[in-house]
Amino acid sequence: MRIIRLDQIIDIVKEKQPKRLVVAYANDEHSIEAVATATKLGFVQPILTGDATVIRQTCEKLGIDEKIFQVIDEKDEMKCGYLAVELINKGEADVLMKGLLSTDKYMRAILDKEKGLLPPKAILSHVTILEIPSYHKLLTVSDVAIIPAPDLQQKIAITNYVIDVAHTLGIDYPKVALIAATEQMSAGMQACVDAAIISKMADRKQIKNAIVDGPLALDVAIDKESAQIKKLESPVAGDADCLVFPNLESANVFFKTCTKFLHAELAAVVVGAKAPAVLTSRGDSSKTKTYSIALACLLAK
Repeated sequence: MRIIRLDQIIDIVKEKQPKRLVVAYANDEHSIEAVATATKLGFVQPILTGDATVIRQTCEKLGIDEKIFQVIDEKDEMKCGYLAVELINKGEADVLMKGLLSTDKYMRAILDKEKGLLPPKAILSHVTILEIPSYHKLLTVSDVAIIPAPDLQQKIAITNYVIDVAHTLGIDYPKVALIAATEQMSAGMQACVDAAIISKMADRKQIKNAIVDGPLALDVAIDKESAQIKKLESPVAGDADCLVFPNLESANVFFKTCTKFLHAELAAVVVGAKAPAVLTSRGDSSKTKTYSIALACLLAK
């Protein structure tokens, strides 16, 4: 079944065995509310690390029964990060989630060479699925949060990650647009050069089970009329399932434009580690976090 709305992800994971979710420093209302929702819907078994007093008071404020959670009392946010990662490494949890701790501390725990979750030579990437009211289907984009200026090898990894996520959404051959400032091949623009290489790799089946094209400017990637006006012939143009951006700045600006101006809903997860890791902003809504938990559970082994 092809997933065309984010709420369908919840419908699917509700029918599967619940995943054990551990939250690093669950001292905020949005995280607790989202995890409570996921727990009540039956697709997670929750473990919260954090200040037990703050968690209890937050549950009381929100009208949530704290007994639905297993709470590990730890007041230091960095220690909470390491505790959560340790539970994944011990096989006692399946999915990791960031609570109130800062992103740099969350990533420090994941990337720790001795205690972290990064397999040898692995590349971490952040994958976001956007449900944009003005676009005709879900759009999977990367990387908006982790790799500032990906090199060619990292872009290849990012491309494969968005393809894998698209497959999980039920898209057999996702259309992947490699974004640059122009769809014309410009040897002086590294984004164009890298996109052309990756596109040719896909043509030669070095990147499998996807239709990949680039460089493509954003307008022709998502708008058929723009592609027609520019007389661009491409199997991806105007109908992209996935967008791979040339750098974090462009991806992040696109992502925030979609959420703030277009009121897009989203689900986001870090891939490439030993387990899916939910990484949302501390200011994200509980709905966004619930969708992200569901996506992580769908991706978890």
